[in-house]
Amino acid sequence: MEGDVEWVQQIPPLVDDDESHLDQSMTDQQEERPRLRVHIKKWHAIAAWHWDVHEDSCGICRMQFDTYCVDCKKPGDECPPIWGKCNHIFHLHCILKWIQQQGAEAHCPMCRQPWEFK
Repeated sequence: MEGDVEWVQQIPPLVDDDESHLDQSMTDQQEERPRLRVHIKKWHAIAAWHWDVHEDSCGICRMQFDTYCVDCKKPGDECPPIWGKCNHIFHLHCILKWIQQQGAEAHCPMCRQPWEFK
């Protein structure tokens, strides 16, 4: 971490052995004290995300929604969770494949009600 921050000027210690200046106001002390200037050379940002769903995993592939379905190579917007009118949630690719296999009379894989997108 030492190489990531360049110190331009150091701050003198907060406590002085000489107490003769204690009657000065705080603003006078702040004006006399040199300011610390820091130059940031690197910045490593870290972020996390997750889908706002009330279930942990897809009912078809059993993979978590924060990961990806078996057809995807990486998690993200390409395979979002999809809600049905029955409030069951599935990966987009999983439910589309299920509907295609079921034909015209597609039902929810969990409750067997006729499938409709919410």
